[in-house]
Amino acid sequence: MSAIDPERFARHLLLREIGGPGQQRLAAARVFITGAGGLGCPAAMYLAAAGTGALTIADPDRVSLDNLQRQILYRTADTGAGKAEAAKAALAALNPHCEVTARAEAVTADNARELIRGHDLVLDGTDDFETRFIVNQACYDEGIALVSGALGRWDGQVAVFAAGLTKGLALKDRAPCYRCLVPQVPPEAETCARAGVAGPLTGVIGSMMALEALKWIVRAGTPLAGRVLFYDGLSGQARVARLKPDPACPVCGGQPPSSSSSASRPVSG
Repeated sequence: MSAIDPERFARHLLLREIGGPGQQRLAAARVFITGAGGLGCPAAMYLAAAGTGALTIADPDRVSLDNLQRQILYRTADTGAGKAEAAKAALAALNPHCEVTARAEAVTADNARELIRGHDLVLDGTDDFETRFIVNQACYDEGIALVSGALGRWDGQVAVFAAGLTKGLALKDRAPCYRCLVPQVPPEAETCARAGVAGPLTGVIGSMMALEALKWIVRAGTPLAGRVLFYDGLSGQARVARLKPDPACPVCGGQPPSSSSSASRPVSG
């Protein structure tokens, strides 16, 4: 317990699912977050506050005034600043013992594996399907679990994809990847900039992502692996659906997807 502040993390230490051993796992964890926007902001804040040892924040964008309606890491004075560096400063103020690395670059097919390598978990809060596919492929190739969140106006979803940890197993024993849920870019896909999004919804889904990351790291409860949680903010209702690995998945199934494949179609935050 020498590296753990018992006063700062007192509420975690009281939980039998976390306690001292779980808090030590958090302190040793390295988490990569791609996208410091509506989802990445609350997820990063809660993971830093929880005592995660190291966070890497990757985002090439700069803070704009219209971000402030939902991206709660930033302040008006941050307008024009790089998101990754502004996020690093805010997280350092929240928990100076969390090692934060700012990467002011986009995650691409060329650099994704190098960026996430050495991390224990990846959180994806990006705003386009192409990047989501790249992150999913890199996580599968590197054998790292992926916590994915998505938004659409008043709706959101969260899931954990651990296909990279079950490579080589029989189909019935494998975990699905993100492409098992979304095999192709939906033709009507939209971004928050075009569709709009309720600001507090990003906090709900981003916090759920942080909770799933916390559970995964400390080995508490049942993570949303092989399941997808759908949340309807307008009705205040949630449901969980099971997701099986797709034998035709272009990433973990080894076959190209059918053009008639269907998938949920949220926009991203």
